Amino acid sequence: MQIEDIKLAGFIEITDKDALLVVDVQNDFLPGGALPVADGDQIILGINELISKFHDSDNIIVFTQDWHPADHQSFASAHLGKNPYEVFEAPGIGPVLWPDHCVQGSHGASFAPGLQTVNATLILQKGFHKAIDSYSAFLENDKTTETGLATFLQSLEIKRVFVCGLALDYCVYFTAVDARSFGFEVIFILDLTKPVNSPPDSVPKALQSMVGHKITFVTSDQILS
Repeated sequence: MQIEDIKLAGFIEITDKDALLVVDVQNDFLPGGALPVADGDQIILGINELISKFHDSDNIIVFTQDWHPADHQSFASAHLGKNPYEVFEAPGIGPVLWPDHCVQGSHGASFAPGLQTVNATLILQKGFHKAIDSYSAFLENDKTTETGLATFLQSLEIKRVFVCGLALDYCVYFTAVDARSFGFEVIFILDLTKPVNSPPDSVPKALQSMVGHKITFVTSDQILS
């Protein structure tokens, strides 16, 4: 399955039971960063426009931020003889190893210039446990450790989340799927995310999985404030 195979829903109106999740729009994931996502910078303007819609409607807006210690076990540099993007499986780590990225307090971990984080209801930092990665905003990669986001949103009676950011086939995908597992409806905004494409089948697998989880796909121009 490819992006062009995805069936889009119709127009969707934001309600007071909705939240916007902006996933990992950070310097290291932009072109020129340590783990660049091709054209990752091209979605920032559209995300800001969506942030404004949610802000104007007085809705919840959550930003997530990869926040790794310098010796994080998802880094290839932590494993002798291993290279970035090499296939690797270990409890809470994998399916590939990454370049060192989004190290706590570094420029690379900072949000992208111009991203409207001033409108944040919550900034959630993830991936700070040395031995466990956190692709999802809801669950760490051991699929047991919760980040607390589900409880936070449920306490505010949020029923539906709109998901965008970086990268389509990892943190945005896992956030969307885990949101479903916690009982939220999920709107996946296809034009406001970009993929890593590693390994080569990561995008088709992510899309097929999301279709199976009954996630709704839209483009940003279909979202009405």
